[in-house]
Amino acid sequence: MADLNIPNLNIKSDKYIFKKKLTLRRKSKKRLFIESFFLFILSVLLVYINYLIPNKNLLFQNLPLTFSKSFLLIIDLFSYLYEILLVIFIIATSFTALILMIGSFYRLSRVSKRKSKQIIYK
Repeated sequence: MADLNIPNLNIKSDKYIFKKKLTLRRKSKKRLFIESFFLFILSVLLVYINYLIPNKNLLFQNLPLTFSKSFLLIIDLFSYLYEILLVIFIIATSFTALILMIGSFYRLSRVSKRKSKQIIYK
């Protein structure tokens, strides 16, 4: 009798072992407005930081010259690395600020046009 294997019917099937249960609740309008406000503030902050950097046009004009000099002499790379990183920072923050602004305006437009679901009983 000890060799008898009785199947346990309480064990869930193996295909659901690693499946996580996700909450499918929608965010409230207030939370969406607050998140879009924070997105907009962050993008304005990035634009303001870019605004504070002086001689942006000169930095962009000197970028190819900076790359060519850095390839000629490895020691000169360290003197021009600051300009390269500054231009990369300007490009990255401008692109990030643009994406955040577009996202916040898109979210604001979606939230303001959202209609609440109404259940009609007949």
